[in-house]
Amino acid sequence: MSIIIKNMVCPRCIESVRQVFLELEIEVIDIQLGAVSTIEKINVEQRKLLQAKLVTRGFELLDGRNTKLVSEIKSIIVNEIHHQKERAPFNFSDLLSSKLNYDYAYLSRLFSTVEGRTVEQYILAQKIEKVKEFLLYNELTISEIAVQMHYSSAAHLSAQFKKITGMSPSAFKKLQGQKRQFLDDI
Repeated sequence: MSIIIKNMVCPRCIESVRQVFLELEIEVIDIQLGAVSTIEKINVEQRKLLQAKLVTRGFELLDGRNTKLVSEIKSIIVNEIHHQKERAPFNFSDLLSSKLNYDYAYLSRLFSTVEGRTVEQYILAQKIEKVKEFLLYNELTISEIAVQMHYSSAAHLSAQFKKITGMSPSAFKKLQGQKRQFLDDI
């Protein structure tokens, strides 16, 4: 059985959710960002306990089909932007369509309806958050970050960064990360 969980955005989230399932003695087959596969179907009482324990750790069980699909879209985007080391440029619309087996137009409309913003706006917000991370580590130049994040140029990256954050990448570096956000708050 597959259980969809909102706000799983990193490997530590996976371990935290794994611990909840261990505490409740629910056998798990696999845990990925946003989803847990269990051996057996969980009953109503287990579901209530699971929901309560997950909420205390900042997670949420998702029930509706549309909400689950939006959560899966977010998990795929977060995984691609934040957790892939080296990757070739690709088109998110193709990636989402192939992984979720839905037409991208449908996924895009659904996402906008549920989230109140477009998939593209969500992707851009995630990319800018990753750029902030790179800037804080101070290991790459703006040009190198632009290449890593598949921007056409450092100028394009800087313009988008300023449009979203209201400041240039260099001004952000001077703040020492005071404007970072948790991934599940984006």
